[in-house]
Amino acid sequence: MKYFYTPLLYLFLPILLVRLFIRGFKNPAYWHRWGERFGFVDLETPVHIWVHAVSVGEARAAAPLINHLLTDPRLKIMVTTMTPTGSDEVARLFAQKVVHRYAPYDYPGAVARFVRSASPRVVMIMETEIWPNTISYCNAHGIPVLFANMRLSARSFERYRKIKGMMRTVLSQVECFAVQSPSDAQRLQELGAAPQAVHVTGSIKFEVRIPASLNEVAQVLRRDWGQERPVWIAGSTHEGEDEWIIEVYTELKKAHQDLLLVLVPRHPERFPPVTKLLRKTAFHIECRSAAKRDLSKTDIYIGDTMGELTLLYAASDIAFVGGSLVPHGGHNVLEPCALGVPVVFGPHMHNFLEISRLTQDRGAGIQVGDKHELRKAVTTLLSDPNLRFKMGEAGKMLIKENKGALERTLALFSDQINRLQVENS
Repeated sequence: MKYFYTPLLYLFLPILLVRLFIRGFKNPAYWHRWGERFGFVDLETPVHIWVHAVSVGEARAAAPLINHLLTDPRLKIMVTTMTPTGSDEVARLFAQKVVHRYAPYDYPGAVARFVRSASPRVVMIMETEIWPNTISYCNAHGIPVLFANMRLSARSFERYRKIKGMMRTVLSQVECFAVQSPSDAQRLQELGAAPQAVHVTGSIKFEVRIPASLNEVAQVLRRDWGQERPVWIAGSTHEGEDEWIIEVYTELKKAHQDLLLVLVPRHPERFPPVTKLLRKTAFHIECRSAAKRDLSKTDIYIGDTMGELTLLYAASDIAFVGGSLVPHGGHNVLEPCALGVPVVFGPHMHNFLEISRLTQDRGAGIQVGDKHELRKAVTTLLSDPNLRFKMGEAGKMLIKENKGALERTLALFSDQINRLQVENS
């Protein structure tokens, strides 16, 4: 590893720094806290458990696990992310209950500084963040590394297979993998993970928790929009998708003149450019941040606030989940399913392959190949309330039948968690 991977990392360091600087023009938070990314962290006391969740989606997926850990007030939890939006999501989900830091880049010195300062007793990594130097350093210093909710797509597997020798060494240093599906388990073992360390637990993302007050708040919002209007939400859209959504919406308006489009860009740095794009159209535009109540004449409502996508889904009739019309890999479709909202998504769902297949198989979602198929799917759903209801109920049943991943994961991690609890008793 040290003769290949680490020198390559150092070779790309200037590119990494330039990229970090450039990203700051879209989101100035990227210009802050650089020291943490190179292992310089200042903590009042050591942490017991380090949970790494790379960005917003992983932080949300980690929430049930972290909330369970927080039921023991003796355990100090640190959550790391790689993105400012992930940092914001951790703050929204947990406030001051956890410590947040940016994870160190996988340079040996940065990792060593970070781990020495934080002194975690256990490391829990969400999904597919395989950092060789981090894993090796923790293993060498007797810190167990556990992977939760892990998935390994066919695309990632093909990339990792090119460095199978290094991957075998790294994966052998991980104590436990809690993976989402049998195909994830098979790919991991083909890369060299020990079969006894790999366990299929299902996806924690099925552990969707809907706040008791959500429906009531959603009903109020729906009255603001217009109770009788059909509402189509396009959530978590990425660059390149918004123009297609507007084009589809323009066509839909010909037959459904009172249709409201709720458009929610995935990243906050895209709120201004998307708003600017929409204001060039002939449609009446309003922003969520403006807090206007009478929206009955609004054509397009921009969700330009953080942490409210669940509410916006709950107040809608049909959901499109973005990152799927462009080759990003999609986003989690289970949230609208849990709310009983029929979901539509594009062809690029490799980050959620098993979940997207299951959603289709259960009749809770529709996968489309392009913007033309998207228009047809939304048209069908707008014209058929019974189909919307049937798909919505199928989505809720899908969530109900696939719960349990959290309990299975906690059972796998129980030895490490119990050890910490005994040490702190």
